[in-house]
Amino acid sequence: MGVSTNKKVLVARFDRETLSGFVNPQTWQQADGIELLSANGNVSVIPYAEIRTVYFVREFDQGEPRSEMRIFNSRPKHEGIWVRMRLKDGEILDGVMPNNLLQWESQGFSMIPPDPNLQNQRVYVPRAAVEEIRVLGVVGGASRKGRRKPGPGSGQLEMFDG
Repeated sequence: MGVSTNKKVLVARFDRETLSGFVNPQTWQQADGIELLSANGNVSVIPYAEIRTVYFVREFDQGEPRSEMRIFNSRPKHEGIWVRMRLKDGEILDGVMPNNLLQWESQGFSMIPPDPNLQNQRVYVPRAAVEEIRVLGVVGGASRKGRRKPGPGSGQLEMFDG
């Protein structure tokens, strides 16, 4: 069974209007930019240097997230690497990235935003838009199989005789 062919996105650009459209999950990242299908049916490639963020959204009419929704207020619950990015325009953006280097894209970073249950399900930030990125923590991922509660030690006295 195949996946949905197109995903709804809002492409926020530096000093330009935000574009809305659809991307094909298998082919949207091109060598020189992202391939966007507009609502009119026009296909264009937006250069990575122009893109600030790409929001994978539920609906187009809700727009970009409010600034207070761009950072985590407490430790995230999603498993992965918790990062904070400062973009070239000074904007601060938090997210949780996969804790697997093989899942990282070559042209940018895909991450789960602070509240993926609202409008924005995922955020993509091109490397060209990032001025600084910091790892704030690693959430989950450690195997719990090796950890066991210690049993009574050999030096501990029995409380009840049986």
